Amino acid sequence: QVQLVESGGGLVQPGGSLRLSCAASGVTFSSYTMGWHRQAPGKERELVTVITGTGIINYVDSVKGRFTISRDNAKSTVYLQMNSLKPEDTAVYYCNAVSTDGSRRYWGQGTQVTVSS
Repeated sequence: QVQLVESGGGLVQPGGSLRLSCAASGVTFSSYTMGWHRQAPGKERELVTVITGTGIINYVDSVKGRFTISRDNAKSTVYLQMNSLKPEDTAVYYCNAVSTDGSRRYWGQGTQVTVSS
């Protein structure tokens, strides 16, 4: 059984930081592309950042220079370090795992991030 469990969300003031974690089980973690997506109220879910099994990383333009994705294959965990947070970063953040051939995709349950003063 595949599980992706996110943690680390919460309420933070503008300019603050949060670190999200996503612990995976039931998959060969090192071979999966891991991603973070987010969905704000009334908006579609959007891809924020991905990291492949070989360490190739991409970010959506709106978070470049502020967010950093990383992975620890020994712990089967992917992280999202979020700095200089803005109110527009408020959303539910979801962890996603995609197999190398794209045939298997899994989602976590999501963690709420709220940026507000």
